Amino acid sequence: MKKSEFPDPFEQARVEKGYGEMNDQDDPVTMLLRLKDVRKTAHNWKTFQSGATPGRIVVPSEVNIRDTRQIPFEVDPPMHGDYRKILEPWFKRPLEAEYQAQLKQQINEIVDEMLKLDSVEVVEEFSLRLQSRALTLLLNIPYEEAEVWIGWGTHVFRSEGVALDGDKANILYDYIDKQIDRAIEKPGDDLYSVLLASEVNGKKLTKEEVKGVMILTFAGGRDTVINAVTNSIAYFAEHPESLARLKAEPEITGKAVEELIRYFAPLTHMGRVVTEDTQVCEHAKKADSRVSLCWASANRDAGVFDKPNEVVLDRKINPHVSFGFSHHNCLGATHARQIMNILLKTLAEKVSSIDILECEENIEDLDQFQRKVGYDSLNVKFN
Repeated sequence: MKKSEFPDPFEQARVEKGYGEMNDQDDPVTMLLRLKDVRKTAHNWKTFQSGATPGRIVVPSEVNIRDTRQIPFEVDPPMHGDYRKILEPWFKRPLEAEYQAQLKQQINEIVDEMLKLDSVEVVEEFSLRLQSRALTLLLNIPYEEAEVWIGWGTHVFRSEGVALDGDKANILYDYIDKQIDRAIEKPGDDLYSVLLASEVNGKKLTKEEVKGVMILTFAGGRDTVINAVTNSIAYFAEHPESLARLKAEPEITGKAVEELIRYFAPLTHMGRVVTEDTQVCEHAKKADSRVSLCWASANRDAGVFDKPNEVVLDRKINPHVSFGFSHHNCLGATHARQIMNILLKTLAEKVSSIDILECEENIEDLDQFQRKVGYDSLNVKFN
């Protein structure tokens, strides 16, 4: 098997019964595996809610390390829509030409830097740095602040060998508290200040609400973007013909971005809490139990995707759910897509080939399933 191949561990369960099961800190989760069930459940927010106890819809559950509600992620309609109205204009800024020009400059610089080295550890030296520097644009924060975030490592809630690290999470919470206080004392044109000046239903956002948006912004787009970037580099290392094709046919880059994100599904799944006794896949679920929407499995559903286990760079019909579905689709998707789009164009333009020197896979333990989600380390040589 190639090092860049990501097997589908859900296929048998998806075909035979449509769901899987895992125990998450003694709070069991029924995983929905088929695309139609994932989409249907994501749409039914009244029976499958996001606005449960903060942290409980995340898998693994974060109820023991935070009590701040992430906004708008852990809020159901109609309040969810009210928050999105004030947030979406800001999170659509990556569509602006000036934003894209600055992002392109950042990615050009880091690729040029990596081309000079004999060996690059992609996760820490490339993807983490790229993600952190790009985040300064999304927050409209000075570029130098990225060095602080790089120092936190690839995940803000997890440490090596520890699924959830409360002490590490407190570093993020304390940092955000200080940034909010700074913005109150001296408002600027960064996201903190914009949020503090915003109103929902005629009321200014509270510090706790601003903190909830910022925790989501830092946590939601961190390891997901790092995985998408790292996994794509591994793919192009073993498929130089794909890199050459992007150089010859840059017009397919947008389709290639969607396809790589479908195939890799950087976030395996996201939970919901059941509000009433119901059924999923003819399987009874009690009120206050949990289900998860398994994006990674839904993206390999052979009933929807032709050749689901292959990367088809110019895939025509690609209704993947890597950015979620329905009202809870990913707020940072525009930013992530721009990063990937510019990265692929830059690699096609500047890099002739990539050699994988060594790698260590990151395997998620989902009880019934073991899923490769990325790499703990990936050493390569850019040529």
